[in-house]
Amino acid sequence: MERKLFKSLEKWKNKKKRKPLIIQGARQVGKTWIMKEFGSRYYKNTVYINFDNNEVMKKVFETDFDISRIVSAIEIENGGKFDAQDTLIIFDEIQEAPKALASLKYFYENAPQYAIVAAGSLLGVALHEGTSFPVGKVDFLHLYPMDFDEFIVALGEKELANTLKKGDYELVNAYSARYIELLKKYYYVGGMPEAVQTYIDTEDVFEVREIQHNLLKYYEEDFSKHAPKEVVPRIMMVWNSIPAQLAKENRKFMYGSIREGARAKDFELAIQWLEDAGLILKSYRVSKPKIPLIAYMEMNCFKMFMLDVGLLTAKANISAKILLDGSRIFEEFKGALTEQYVAEQLKTSGRELYYYSTENSSGEIDFVIQQDLECIPIEVKAAENLRAKSLRAFCDKYNPQSAIRTSMSNYRKEEWLTNVPLYMLTDYLETEF
Repeated sequence: MERKLFKSLEKWKNKKKRKPLIIQGARQVGKTWIMKEFGSRYYKNTVYINFDNNEVMKKVFETDFDISRIVSAIEIENGGKFDAQDTLIIFDEIQEAPKALASLKYFYENAPQYAIVAAGSLLGVALHEGTSFPVGKVDFLHLYPMDFDEFIVALGEKELANTLKKGDYELVNAYSARYIELLKKYYYVGGMPEAVQTYIDTEDVFEVREIQHNLLKYYEEDFSKHAPKEVVPRIMMVWNSIPAQLAKENRKFMYGSIREGARAKDFELAIQWLEDAGLILKSYRVSKPKIPLIAYMEMNCFKMFMLDVGLLTAKANISAKILLDGSRIFEEFKGALTEQYVAEQLKTSGRELYYYSTENSSGEIDFVIQQDLECIPIEVKAAENLRAKSLRAFCDKYNPQSAIRTSMSNYRKEEWLTNVPLYMLTDYLETEF
């Protein structure tokens, strides 16, 4: 598989003042694979240490932060000495060894010649609970599930992916039927690497669904194993409410939809745990579409999405038969899958998630993104009905330089907005902005 993060990893490798790197991301998004593959592609030698099953190395870091002693232990793990310039050292499941995490500061300060990449399945949770952290001494990258471009490349459609990147709109329109069929598959399979690989190997959507249900089960087991016992039931309630929250006409997260009479204070810790584990994406309401958007963000008013559209279809028990039913998958439970898809693609491309609505929730704009000194409204349309009443009202009021409606229709530029096909939204944003 080809992941876009390789480009960022290569940039990190070539930085003059390189710091140890931490790759963040939810369990099973491919962190271990990409670290090992990066080592294989870009270094002569890779030393892999997994703190989840290596008690000896855990103890090495417990003693002190003498880098020469720690390096000697790593060389023993490697089976011999190695050249720092040609070796990638991988610390996996680093949240299991807090002293190893703290040691990254001393590697940066005293031995910057060593290339170290670290990751952990629940690192975000560990950090939030107060694990010592080398502030300012590490670099970060985030790995999400595979986006649509990565998905179609994995399915052997590299030229179709390249066409999206080039921004050849006429050619994209000519192949729209192909893109739509691939997008339908993506809504169902999603971007979790194991689910994608299963589909590639078997083309069996029922096996894919089994993998997805197993992944959901693993996440729920993590709740019980790693979250505070008193918070676990509330984490489950929030987690199980997501499909119903997204199925509402107004997708704003409502505590009362979890339990009658529920309040924010009852579920704040549960939501924070899910966010720290990388299992949810939150899109915050902005009261004014002005720069910087974060200054107008309302922390208590948000929409909640899952980390992967395929996992959402699995959790909602959407039948594989929907793949055969025209464009119905795009419109399923009031277009929730389509808004989930857009949220995911925007987040994967490094954009923060915001939406705009007035106090009475009328005239909502599904997403507003910040681009330099400009706010760009994005209206998401799952169906072929392309009336853009809310977007028009928004543009009349705020007069943005650009406005986007993303839908199943072909690319076309109109007087006051641009219609961008769902399958090329992130490529369009990268090309045009």
